[in-house]
Amino acid sequence: MLFVSAFRLPGGVAATVGAIQPLFVILFALPMLGTPIRLIGVLAAVAGMGGVALLVLAPGAKLDFPGIAAGLTGAVSMACGTVLSRRWQPPVSPLIFTAWQLTAGGLVLLPLAIFLEPAPPAVTGQHLLGLGYLGLIGAAGTYILWFRGIAKLEPSTVAPLGLLSPIVAVILGWCFLGQHLTILQFFGMAVVLGSILASGRTAPAPRNSVKN
Repeated sequence: MLFVSAFRLPGGVAATVGAIQPLFVILFALPMLGTPIRLIGVLAAVAGMGGVALLVLAPGAKLDFPGIAAGLTGAVSMACGTVLSRRWQPPVSPLIFTAWQLTAGGLVLLPLAIFLEPAPPAVTGQHLLGLGYLGLIGAAGTYILWFRGIAKLEPSTVAPLGLLSPIVAVILGWCFLGQHLTILQFFGMAVVLGSILASGRTAPAPRNSVKN
């Protein structure tokens, strides 16, 4: 769903829709974990979404209903998975947990890829390098850290950290692509960082965690 959203929507719109995930985490944590909803946490999540919009949303961005629906579905799914990963902590290391999660996800997507997608093109060395980076760094390494964070901290503390992705993307564009940053974008960065800090300060103390 996240890839469908990114394909159908401008990058800024897709990032803004995805930024609603921390709010869903707060809502799901109440029935699934018994974590009370704190007004400051909700305000911080809404502020984080607004900060991302200021950071990446371009004027005149076109909206696409299927793309927005896909983005919201992806955000809801990710938020639910984040909370359930905290609730159903298996007695295994983050490495094993990550391996099973990614394997299960791949098996779910495999039939869809076979029947709904065209045959992949001939694989080149550049493709293999890209797949290696996405598999080892973009998936395995990052998800190990993600699940470890969920095991050690409350989901409402971990989820807002995903809002750092648009900030990093904008900074990399500024450093390596010569893109210019506006005052509104700097203000959006400050709002996002403030929302993350507020979410961390208002989160309840972490409970049981997985031992490695």
